[in-house]
Amino acid sequence: MSPALPILQGTLDVVILGAISPKPIHGYGIATGIEERSGGQLRLEDAALYQALHRLERQGYIEAEWGASDNNRRARFYTLTPAGRRRLAEQKSYWRRYVRAIDALLRAV
Repeated sequence: MSPALPILQGTLDVVILGAISPKPIHGYGIATGIEERSGGQLRLEDAALYQALHRLERQGYIEAEWGASDNNRRARFYTLTPAGRRRLAEQKSYWRRYVRAIDALLRAV
């Protein structure tokens, strides 16, 4: 299997917001969910993940509250705010357009 790909600059927020979107989730769940849903191709470093979570919380895109994880450990669970849902929708639209454009360019090569 190939080594994991780095998450490109500018994509971290949309990747994290997408991982949080379905339900409240803790940091470890975000990281493992991203890795699983990408087929092991994307991995987040803990430092980058938690820096991004704090930034997204300061920007008002996510909220956090303490709860118990599946193994009954104390963890912060993150949820999207209405502003976060709007941001995710905008970013998904942008990245889908961007990927289509790059794909069209590469098919022509």
